[in-house]
Amino acid sequence: MTTAPTTSPAETMTPAPLQPLLNDALVVLRAPTQVWSDGSGDIGGAAVHGVFHGDVRHVRELTATCDDSAIEWISTAPDGASRVVFGGILRGVDDTTPDPKVRLLRDRRIADGAVSESWTVASRVDRPIRTTLRLRLTPEFAQLHEVKSGHAHARHASTSIDGARATVDAGPQGLELVAPGAQVASEGDGLDAAWTVEIPAFGEVAVGWTLTLRDDTLVVGSASAPARWDAAAVAASAADPRLARWLRTALDDLDALRLVLPEHPDDEFFAAGAPWFFTLFGRDSIWAARLALPLDREIAASTLRVLARLQGADDDAQTAQEPGKILHELRASALEIPGEGIVLPPKYYGSVDSTPLWICLLAEAWRAGMPEAEVRQLLPTLRGALGWIRDSGDSDGDGFLDYIDRLGTGLSNQGWKDSGDSIQWRDGRLAEGPIALCEVQAYAYEAALAGADLLQYFGEQTDADDIAFWRAWAADLRARFAETYWVETAEGRYPAVALDRDKRPVDTLTSNIGHLLGTGILSPDEEAHVASLLRGESMSSGYGIRTMSSDAAGYWPLSYHGGSVWVHDTAIAAHGMLRAGLADAARSVVDELLDAAEGFAYRVPELHAGDPRSHSSVPTPYPAACRPQAWSAAAAVVCLTALAPTP
Repeated sequence: MTTAPTTSPAETMTPAPLQPLLNDALVVLRAPTQVWSDGSGDIGGAAVHGVFHGDVRHVRELTATCDDSAIEWISTAPDGASRVVFGGILRGVDDTTPDPKVRLLRDRRIADGAVSESWTVASRVDRPIRTTLRLRLTPEFAQLHEVKSGHAHARHASTSIDGARATVDAGPQGLELVAPGAQVASEGDGLDAAWTVEIPAFGEVAVGWTLTLRDDTLVVGSASAPARWDAAAVAASAADPRLARWLRTALDDLDALRLVLPEHPDDEFFAAGAPWFFTLFGRDSIWAARLALPLDREIAASTLRVLARLQGADDDAQTAQEPGKILHELRASALEIPGEGIVLPPKYYGSVDSTPLWICLLAEAWRAGMPEAEVRQLLPTLRGALGWIRDSGDSDGDGFLDYIDRLGTGLSNQGWKDSGDSIQWRDGRLAEGPIALCEVQAYAYEAALAGADLLQYFGEQTDADDIAFWRAWAADLRARFAETYWVETAEGRYPAVALDRDKRPVDTLTSNIGHLLGTGILSPDEEAHVASLLRGESMSSGYGIRTMSSDAAGYWPLSYHGGSVWVHDTAIAAHGMLRAGLADAARSVVDELLDAAEGFAYRVPELHAGDPRSHSSVPTPYPAACRPQAWSAAAAVVCLTALAPTP
């Protein structure tokens, strides 16, 4: 029910905290470190701004000023994912001629646990200029989930100053500022570094500082080895200039998103994305590695190993862990989402699709040339994952993989569309669980056959019964899927997004059906039909495939999973079309992705609005979308494959 407000319209009400918007902010990163600012490089003007390391915002404000002049910022020049140069002019110390003759270049670079800037003031004035440059920063040490929910608050910290060095200690976290040549002082709740400089006539002067970040609770670390691809060479191989630019940006971002677990520093995986998901996510890391497989087989193999080491062994409702299950996400501490009643433990297994997707990636990596010895090492994990599909993945015994949050404090939806309202009927009602998603059945079908193939090639004589079991299981699943999931509505005949708790097919037309393509669960004619539906007016925005049909009652172009366009989701459909032999359909979808990439200056976000292209000459941002996002960046590799010349 709706109640009347307790205050009169004239009374002032405190607005509820809101999730930060990201679309106008600038990010530079080297996972697990990221810096969000405005176009001048200053930090503090927007809720997402800050210097983050791991799951903690170490600094919430950071500004550059000049005592004798305003800095008028005129340029922002990114150089890859981890460097950006900001340009400004200092007219307050200039001469009176029209051309600006005193400029400041602010060169920011990010490394693992470190932020550094060099400031260069250059002058064409015919006299020396004496002024003071200042850096002001405010430490905070707020948890990432607090920042995301709009509830950030600073932790107590102690500060010590030693010449040009300042150290801030907040217990498990801390930072150190080193500003050579500056006077460093503690001012109120922040630090101030001041350089008194003299710029010669027709000369220049440079100062700089470095911020080193500490977090003793980190469970991930930065990859130290260089990326195994040459981004420039890969980009040069693209026939379409838009794709070339997207690949250059995307591969730089994937490089910067590489992480490791500290105890196994040689095994890399992709962090899911910035700013909220700078860690290991089973589904996201698997899909990013899978989409990028044509360029880097080794990160697929290392992602498989990382997740294998964390495979579930116990039945624990608190963590959603079950024997053989693949992890959903790994954090340094519990993740709390205020106002939603969600509390996820640091090691959380609430994902219905990570386990079959792990098997699919293992099979694809093997077929792509993963060394046989490395595949053999993962056979115990493979057997465990198949066991989870057989023994635990079907909570209600109907023969389909499903999910339900057993405690009510985890994710209510545990497929890739994991928001609370993502699984809807065509009339807008929410489906009730256990939910059996259509794409999860396709993943399971593919995983069962792939697992049987792997066991036949690598296994023992004792695996013969399991090989026969999984092939028969897959055939039975395929037949039951064909009987159960297809629906007929005003939009035509298509697979339902899911079955609800009463085994009824939830009849909304969604992008989930794109994930069925190429898995083998559909017949060739059905695949062609699904591909046609996805390219129809209600599903295709012109900038990618909508998550939900515009003819559904719940459709809204700015809904997270109910009408928006996700680049990785569209790329998975194109990937499936290629596997299904529908190359022309795949290329038409790729062309839409390239137009979207161009509209976002080739750093594509997590998602964008589902507004039709006829309404907007560029894609409309979803303002809270993360970027860069690993699987969105890896989508560029799918486009490269789709547009490659036919031999």
